[in-house]
Amino acid sequence: MALPLSQVPVEILREVRARKWLALLLFIVVSFGVLAAGFLWPYKYQSETIIFIDDRNIIRPLMEGSAVATEINDRASAAKELLWSRSVMEQVALDKSIFGDGAADLERSQLEERIGALRSNLSVRPRGDSYFAITYESESPMKAFQIAQRMGQLFIEETSERKRAESRNAYEFINKQVKSYENQLAEVEEQLKQFLSENVDGTESEANNRMANLRNQLELAELERAELQTRARSLLNELNRVNPTVREGRTVDAYQSRINSLEEKLDNLRLQYHDSYPDIVILREQLRELRSQRARALASQDSEALPATGEVVSNPVYQEIQSELSRTRANIQTINTRIRSFEQLLAEQSRRMERIQENKAQYSDLTRDMEVNKQIYDDLLKRREKARVSMHLDVEGQGLNYRINEKAQFPLGTSGPKFSTFAAAGLFLGLLAPFGLAAGLLQIDPRVRTRYQLEDDNDLPVLVELPHVSTPFEQRRDRRGTILVGGCAIVAVVAYVAIVVASLIGVIG
Repeated sequence: MALPLSQVPVEILREVRARKWLALLLFIVVSFGVLAAGFLWPYKYQSETIIFIDDRNIIRPLMEGSAVATEINDRASAAKELLWSRSVMEQVALDKSIFGDGAADLERSQLEERIGALRSNLSVRPRGDSYFAITYESESPMKAFQIAQRMGQLFIEETSERKRAESRNAYEFINKQVKSYENQLAEVEEQLKQFLSENVDGTESEANNRMANLRNQLELAELERAELQTRARSLLNELNRVNPTVREGRTVDAYQSRINSLEEKLDNLRLQYHDSYPDIVILREQLRELRSQRARALASQDSEALPATGEVVSNPVYQEIQSELSRTRANIQTINTRIRSFEQLLAEQSRRMERIQENKAQYSDLTRDMEVNKQIYDDLLKRREKARVSMHLDVEGQGLNYRINEKAQFPLGTSGPKFSTFAAAGLFLGLLAPFGLAAGLLQIDPRVRTRYQLEDDNDLPVLVELPHVSTPFEQRRDRRGTILVGGCAIVAVVAYVAIVVASLIGVIG
């Protein structure tokens, strides 16, 4: 049955009074137990080093775009990873100034145990945007101070060395890439030079221009041949209408005049052409024929076999047309020869175009490789110079820089609960324990202690309530017990306070 809340304090006091010695024993056990826990509690001392991240020095805006300063995105996390590294932990674990002269003689298992303890007690926490703290906790204030101080020094040293190594490695890597692309460019240029020396057909545009020019000349030659052929047919038709001979009165004089006329034409032609020119050859044949005819005419006059007048002679118009026809036919042959030459040149140019098309893909590959390599090479040259400047920045300690803002301080007090806290908590919990135990027992006790429990649970009125009555003997005994319990409690409290004071002033370690 649930006890009404208004009756709980009364019943708690009644239970405590009824069990005085148990309450005293519980007080002593709890208070002195908490005090003993305060003696046994592993008090830890904490020391920390504050690191300042200097990434806004004067060099940064001056070298913006020319150098790349080393940056860390999550600086506290990166610092923790660096300090947790095996190399840093081993340097601290084997430090003789911290762990004594025997620090370097540890076995493998002991070294691993010490490194594990160092990692478990080490913490790195951010302190704003530009600061973070390296904190170490230890049961020894001297070790906490020494290890926190050593961790800060090692962090600065390792960070500076890693920055220099990172910049140096970046520069060396880019420099190797630059040299590699220099060799590739030299090879591609040599291949392109050899290709151009072996393929002298020129470019596609040059070949197209040449073919267009040859086609134009061929078309003009074909038009000229068509004109000459038309002219030859016209001359032939006219020659068929002209009588090849005429009758002259004085044969010898006629022959001589024609010979003189042809010799004059022959002289004019020789001024312009060689003797192999078709017109010159024809005129010479005509002169030879006329001279032979004149010679026969002279012979006839001398022998008077023929009359001196009315001789039949060659018609000069016919001869002129025949000569022009021969000249036209010779021009036609010349034009035909020129057309055949143009056709051969066009065929050769077509083969040249095929070779150019075949070499075009190879030439494109070579030029494309050279252009791509040249772009990458130029970009790498710029990056190498930036890496060079960055390397010098890190060597000189510029760019992203770390420095100790606050050195580790020797801890004067513990970082967790102190002994005085345990002492105060012991008294408080010792006094609270009996009442708390009594309250707990009342909640689980099934007995009916008050009339209100019956009335609330059964809905029946209680007519009479008989109070507990003690005899005078029981009252005297209860009074003596209370006094004795109170005296023991006072003695216990005095002893408790004495132990606490002795511990605080250093009498008890």
